Amino acid sequence: MTEPMIEVEDLRVRFGTSEVVKGVSFAVPRGASFGMVGESGSGKSTILRALAGLNPNWSGRLRLAGMALGPRRDRAFFRRCQMVFQDPYGSLHPRQTIDRQLSEPLLIHGIDGIDARILRALAEVGLPDVVRFRYPHQLSGGQRQRVAIARALIAGPEVLLLDEPTSALDVSVQAEVLNLLADLQQSRGLTYVMVTHNLAVVSHLCETVGVMQGGEMVERLSAADLRAGRTRHPHTAELRALSTELEEAPA
Repeated sequence: MTEPMIEVEDLRVRFGTSEVVKGVSFAVPRGASFGMVGESGSGKSTILRALAGLNPNWSGRLRLAGMALGPRRDRAFFRRCQMVFQDPYGSLHPRQTIDRQLSEPLLIHGIDGIDARILRALAEVGLPDVVRFRYPHQLSGGQRQRVAIARALIAGPEVLLLDEPTSALDVSVQAEVLNLLADLQQSRGLTYVMVTHNLAVVSHLCETVGVMQGGEMVERLSAADLRAGRTRHPHTAELRALSTELEEAPA
């Protein structure tokens, strides 16, 4: 059996008096992809932020490669685990060149060979060298998201946490970015945890899917079962029916 890279046990998150994540548990094997789907407010992004160390107000048990994670994370954690956000324009500094933004993680972690690593990172995400000295506003949405992925990967993490990584992009560009993520996972042996509301996206990239409703993970199933409609929980069937209706609706 493959060693779990990510383990989540009885995760609970409260905001004030409201419990927004209610005892969620799942594990992701090393090199695998796990997706969480659900409506807005179902708790899926809150789980991702707890895993990323961006929300310390949780209880339960989180592990990375067998090591327990606390509410506060050290630099070594961020070397191993990085997050790609929904809005690439919001996650990139508007007044810094791409070169500066790709250099920063390398400087923080004391990694040498910055020039060569930046050029390799750009090539790996399918961007030309000329992008290096441009600003985010000079790039398309798809190019910005490729830069965000390059920045997340440049220090050599083992885990990427993907928060709706394609929802701000045009449909044609979405497919390109998803294929890029799939290729990068295969070449680097990455482990992915992805949050999305789009069932087509999650079934394309993830082998296993967790369905969120009201802060609970009401079903876990394979992407193959999701595509075939082999669901057990009514909410999963509802999400799938809605997704099918939207995909079939005329433009």
